[in-house]
Parts: sequence; C-alpha cells; structure tokens
Amino acid sequence: MSNEDGQEKVDERPGHLIRRLQQISFAIFVDQARKFEITPVQFSAIFAIDNHPGIDQTALCNIIAFDRSTIGDVVTRLEKKRLIKRRSGSLDRRTKSLHITPRGRRLLRDIEPAVAATQRLILAPLKAGERSAFMRMLKQLVHLNNEHSRAPLRPKDARQRRARNAFVAQIERSEIRERKKG
Repeated sequence: MSNEDGQEKVDERPGHLIRRLQQISFAIFVDQARKFEITPVQFSAIFAIDNHPGIDQTALCNIIAFDRSTIGDVVTRLEKKRLIKRRSGSLDRRTKSLHITPRGRRLLRDIEPAVAATQRLILAPLKAGERSAFMRMLKQLVHLNNEHSRAPLRPKDARQRRARNAFVAQIERSEIRERKKG
C-alpha cells in the first residue's frame, strides 16, 4: 500500500476508490440515459415522488438521502421540465406536496431500460458471485456509516422506513429483471 517514500498510494484508499466509482456510475448513467436529459439524482427524486405521491421536500430528502440545502434546486429543475408539480400542503400552506405528472410517468417508463443497463454495466466487470458479495458489503458499509453522511437516512417512523424499503426493493427488482434478460 505504500510507495518508496512510505506514503499510501491515493488509488489504494477506500474513500478515493468510492469517489471514483461514483464518478464512473454517474458517467455510465449519463451515457445510458442521455436522450432523457436527467441526472441520477433527478431520477431518484422523480422515482421517489412517483412512489410517494404528495410527499414534501423534507420527506424526499429522507427517502433518497439527499441534503436539504440542494433538494430545492433538484425539485425546481423537475418542475421546469414538467415532470412533477408542487402543490400547497393541505394542512400547512407553507409546505409544498410533490406529485408526478403524466409526462413524468412516461419518462419513468421510458427510462427504465437505461437505468437497468446502468446498474448492469456498473457491475459487469465482476463475476456473478462477486457482484452479490460486493452489493452485500456495499449495503453494509452504507448502513453502518449512515450517521456520517451529510444527508443520513432518518426514517422518522415506520411508514417512512417502509417507504424507503419499498424504494430499495423496487430498484432491486428492476436489477433482477434486467439480469434475467441479459
């Protein structure tokens, strides 16, 4: 792990490798989903909004583990693309509930093969057994280090935990369907 000077090589540090894998994941998604003009974060947001109609931005942050300081920009971009609508909250007019539009639903339907291909391509260099082991360890690292995140997952109640679990399960089912196809 050390070079001649006794210093650890940057490309052997887990943080560096995780950052590089995130860059690679982003690049693959952008390439696969190019015609949809949507980022991975925007996809996660619209996916979560579709699965949880009427959620507010705080709940959205909790579901997709995104920080509150920048989620407003993501929501604004989705609204400008007419993929979602914001409506005043029924109990508190200051809050805005988020709803997917028919155009947003079409995008989710049409982008699914690109999303599945992205997941497949990220893991493609690994053998089947390595993919399972990698995913298991990755989930464990994320779970055990959740509290260190700028946007930790914080399900406030059982309903939010179920919502997050349903979101993860739906992504996993999509990946399984694509593996069966490929």
